[in-house]
Amino acid sequence: MQKLRDKIAIVTGGTSGIGRACAEAFAREGAVVVVAGRRKDVGEDLARQLGHGAVFVATDVARPADVEALVKTTVSRFGRIDMVVNNAGSTSMTGPIAETDPAAFDADLAVHLRAPFLAMKFASPTMAARGGGSFINMSSISGIRAGYNVFGYEVAKAALVHLTRCAALELGEKGIRVNAISPGPTRTGIFAKAGGVAAGTADSRMAEVERAFASILPAVQALPGMIHAEDVANAAVFLASGDARFLHSHQPVVDRGTRARQPGGPRSARGGVAGWPFPRDRGSQGGSSLGTCRMGPLSSLRTRLV
Repeated sequence: MQKLRDKIAIVTGGTSGIGRACAEAFAREGAVVVVAGRRKDVGEDLARQLGHGAVFVATDVARPADVEALVKTTVSRFGRIDMVVNNAGSTSMTGPIAETDPAAFDADLAVHLRAPFLAMKFASPTMAARGGGSFINMSSISGIRAGYNVFGYEVAKAALVHLTRCAALELGEKGIRVNAISPGPTRTGIFAKAGGVAAGTADSRMAEVERAFASILPAVQALPGMIHAEDVANAAVFLASGDARFLHSHQPVVDRGTRARQPGGPRSARGGVAGWPFPRDRGSQGGSSLGTCRMGPLSSLRTRLV
């Protein structure tokens, strides 16, 4: 039996990684999926593959007008919104703190914090009018434990968990459930880019990234093995379904025990683990600044991909 049969679902950042896996999983469970993203050709192709009425809506979640238009377009076409997966993300250009352009910090907040707020702002009235709905905000292990990414991304993801709690208090009175998922290191292009891989080759080098990450797993996870996007998507399906009807203001962590183990080793002056430099790919566009910040396991990963 399909758990999301004929539900209307928006998935932001739906053209790749966890977002794409969520879109595919929701469609398999019977949902009509509205794929939101910036890559028109990829998004339209995915919508055709998903079938069952799926559509693509070009959306840059950093632009409030785009988020509002996404919601209005969905309601205009389908009459309602049953669930929204706030998944869109980007690599961070923040860190070290003293060297960070404030605009880079603002960019992290715009994509990872403000965009989910805007989706809830614009979509919650139509959900409330129908007596309920579900928001699933994609946070990160980096929002729970410091040192797994650069600070701008981590701060935004931590704030998103608390935004989820605050929204749950208000929207729960209207029958709207609000939950978050905090994935650990996941086999996606954005993780590869955060590890220093050039944006243009991130997707094609994922097998290499996974092999490199395997070499540092004992220092990072209690249950070794890189998380796959489908693992996170399965958690999202559960939270969106009736099976989770009593889960509200919940933040499940999909991390293979990452929280149970803090990477060891002496810390460098900049907060990374000594001996784990990971210079960014030469000519990379859109990679993070972890090469200078040298934060935790991602920094270690960089040395193995150069």
